[in-house]
Amino acid sequence: QVQLVESGGGLVQAGGSLRLSCAASGRTFSRNAMAWFRQAPGKGREFVALINWSSGSTRYADSVKGRFTISRDMAKNTVYLQMNSLKPEDTAVYYCAASSNILLVAIKPDYWGQGTQVTVSS
Repeated sequence: QVQLVESGGGLVQAGGSLRLSCAASGRTFSRNAMAWFRQAPGKGREFVALINWSSGSTRYADSVKGRFTISRDMAKNTVYLQMNSLKPEDTAVYYCAASSNILLVAIKPDYWGQGTQVTVSS
């Protein structure tokens, strides 16, 4: 099993920044890749960014490319999502996810965190 605990959400004005954290524990081989998703009110959950735990390679959704940065601290078993130039349309519950398969983490992760609310006011 893998446990994921997100933190760092909150209320911010448009143009501001937030950094989300996701602390991971449990079976390390089950989290070869980690990702962030988000779900806005009335919408489905959408992929935001992913990171290969060992190599550090990353991939982003077009909607956040150039504004968001995913990173990891291997010593702390923590993944971060630095969000800059936030827009009201970034308002959503943000979820951390993990998978043993880098090819599947953006489609069907094995594990999910409980989510953290991000609200961007205009």
